[in-house]
Amino acid sequence: MSGRAKLNGSGEAPRLAPTPNEQISRLKTLRKYAVFTEILLVVVLLILWFGSAGLRKSKSLWVLFFYNFPSMFLIPVVPHEPVFLYFSKFYKPLTVTLVALFGTLATEFINYHVFSFFKETKPLQNVQNAGFVKKLIALFNKAPFLALWVAGFTPIPFYPFRFLVVLAGYPLVKYLLSIALSRTPRFFLFALFGHKVPLPDYALALLFLALILTPSLPMALKKLRSLKNGPSQQA
Repeated sequence: MSGRAKLNGSGEAPRLAPTPNEQISRLKTLRKYAVFTEILLVVVLLILWFGSAGLRKSKSLWVLFFYNFPSMFLIPVVPHEPVFLYFSKFYKPLTVTLVALFGTLATEFINYHVFSFFKETKPLQNVQNAGFVKKLIALFNKAPFLALWVAGFTPIPFYPFRFLVVLAGYPLVKYLLSIALSRTPRFFLFALFGHKVPLPDYALALLFLALILTPSLPMALKKLRSLKNGPSQQA
């Protein structure tokens, strides 16, 4: 039977073990499906949040848990503070803190995984090789854990650090630990305030709207100035 595969007891040729290249290709495919499934999950949760008034008024802790995904995913489009304050009216501060923390850790795990996947693409490799980004990474590496703790606890926008940890090759376990140690006191203070000073729903809705519009305010002001100066320049 030279030149032919030997048959097994059932009369079929035995299956050959996948080569290392085939195994790598399969892992990449699985990783790609996992990443896009995670992104789809966040998009669906965001649509459900805006599309269901019942969810927005729900007091279920599952809603609080899953709300962390759209409010903490990469560059968030919805704020988390008003929702924490809302749930703090009905639950003890520690309960709200722990539920929010577990949801945040799950979301940050996805953030790290998703950005690690796209890090290998050419556009992000070009960004990583830029001089300014290299200096930023070097500065971050001087005290990465402290930088993450400060950014996680204070009102500093946290989303740049989600990208920075991956670009700097910071370990996932240490990243999640920094999240836990910085977000826990921050969340507890929010929950404690919301429990002691329960805000009416209309005030929370206004706060929610204000936090959404605030990031776009500088761009809107710039646009208004350009429209205002346009006719005068033409005249």
